Amino acid sequence: MKQSNEKRVRRVVGAALKVLTGKQLAGRNLTVFDDDVFIVSYPRSGNTWTRFLIGNLLRLDEPATFANIESRVAEIYFNPDHELRKLPRPRLLKSHEPFQPRYPRVIYIVRDPRDVAVSFYHHNVKARNIPDGYPMDDFIPRFMAAEFDPWSGSWADNVMSWIAMRQGRDSFLLVRYEDMKENTQRELYTLARFLQEAGVRNIDASPEHLAKAEELSSPERMRALEKAYARKYAQLKQTRLDKPFIRSAKAGGWKSDLSEKAVALIEDSWGSVMQNLGYTLSRSPQAEQVSAPAKF
Repeated sequence: MKQSNEKRVRRVVGAALKVLTGKQLAGRNLTVFDDDVFIVSYPRSGNTWTRFLIGNLLRLDEPATFANIESRVAEIYFNPDHELRKLPRPRLLKSHEPFQPRYPRVIYIVRDPRDVAVSFYHHNVKARNIPDGYPMDDFIPRFMAAEFDPWSGSWADNVMSWIAMRQGRDSFLLVRYEDMKENTQRELYTLARFLQEAGVRNIDASPEHLAKAEELSSPERMRALEKAYARKYAQLKQTRLDKPFIRSAKAGGWKSDLSEKAVALIEDSWGSVMQNLGYTLSRSPQAEQVSAPAKF
């Protein structure tokens, strides 16, 4: 019993020392500076792709990889706070948090939740949270209840928390994943202008640089980089290496991957939010039309 108590005390003391020295993983406890820019999204909504686009735009002479991306757009969940404090300012930081009043500037990426659900399913297979062949119809209610990522909340809660509190401010930029896929250079130019206004240096938004950044951030190149760095990158090395982290990266894949029952469940619960963001519901008269831009 005495030995058990001593171990418990050592764990508590060790955890306290990490907090005091800033060596704990940053997460929600990270130090926030007033010139930080956060790239925020619900998980599996295109955040990694956006990080690579921005990372490549910052340094075309040294293309982004899974080995250097943390020095350009750092993930708050896999880096200690004391390391993040050392990054050049203004810092670019990746987050999946619901509304955080401390975040001064935010680029928020939103994606059709039907596609998010499919991507999240495969991500959880890769992470060994569900087995191969797990029924998608059984997964969807668990996904919607935020069972696999309670910190981020549900898709609708996460999205609406940011829109309700920040939409309309100059310090907030809402970007749809689908618009980025449709015209990557146009949306990347918008991102670049936002970053320039935030004081980020070395951003060249010329057409030539935008085109090169898009090329260097293609799904094919990112999949090749994933294979090359999977055993070294913190987010990948603890997961199944036979399953890709970077998948098809397409929009609208849910139409062939989700059952009518699954689609109805998502649309019945989140339909109003989806429509306000420009996503057409499958049972609406406009279902065959291309989704419109966000109304917010």
